[in-house]
Amino acid sequence: MKTLPVIAIMGPTATGKTAAALRIATQVPAEIISVDSALVYRDMNIGTAKPNAEELAAVPHHLIDIIDPADAYSVAQFRLDTIRLVAEIRGRGNMPLLVGGTMMYFNALIKGLDDLPGADPAIRAELDAEAALIGVPGLHARLATLDPDTAARLKPNDSQRIQRALEIIAVSGQTMTALLARQTRSALPFQMLPLSLEPSDRSVLHQRIAQRFDTMLAHDFIAEVQALKRRSDLHADLPSIRCVGYRQAWDYLDGQCTYEEMRELGIIATRQLAKRQLTWLRSMPDRITIDCLASDAQEQILRQVQHAIEHIPATENGE
Repeated sequence: MKTLPVIAIMGPTATGKTAAALRIATQVPAEIISVDSALVYRDMNIGTAKPNAEELAAVPHHLIDIIDPADAYSVAQFRLDTIRLVAEIRGRGNMPLLVGGTMMYFNALIKGLDDLPGADPAIRAELDAEAALIGVPGLHARLATLDPDTAARLKPNDSQRIQRALEIIAVSGQTMTALLARQTRSALPFQMLPLSLEPSDRSVLHQRIAQRFDTMLAHDFIAEVQALKRRSDLHADLPSIRCVGYRQAWDYLDGQCTYEEMRELGIIATRQLAKRQLTWLRSMPDRITIDCLASDAQEQILRQVQHAIEHIPATENGE
């Protein structure tokens, strides 16, 4: 028996990726690996549109509810976990389905990661203190003198990436530009069929996004964020709370905006996320695009999966 192929179901938010994956799993023995940077967090269910209990029970899911909102989950860890899970799932004779819209994760999986120095909490604290004194643009100006090529790629207010570039210099004594020039990236040890659900009409996707955000609000999303806010170890600068929707709801509970403004800002942020996702997808020429608005979108995906099963090569790179 041939090894079942690895299928990636990608696309912007609200395009039906989870439903498509569940449909595949009714036809082929499969397990779902979540490619979503928000679904990793426990106690964040409504605002992340996390699969419900019935969906989670219907098909084995991975990389969902694996860390606390106070903790961080790196792109590097995602790549390691996913490569391991793909091997385990195929070892059980099942098809791995990589499902989600976190394009940073897909990019790291496909292209590999740069082997840069790890984070240094003491240096990061010093940079935070410096940013408080001179501002993020001031840090950007300092980076421009130390690593002009990296500084030119970054916006003057991109605090996270600017501080990371300065941290690398402090830890290694070398610039990010110099380190990246000498490094090679590890290849993906399996072949992957990229199926991308994309809208033929962007305005319809915007309507879906608004409807989904309203549905979240109707299902006590604010109460979910209130529960998180009652925890003394959570704050607005954590990656979990910076997730789309959660940051806007957190600001609303802090009194920084009205309920109506929060709703509007949440919808706008989600639309902006979808735009970024589509921009990344358009840079991926080998993807197979399926109109998520088509009435037979799931059937089209099933045909692609069946074709992949019938034509999977006997051996693959790294296997």
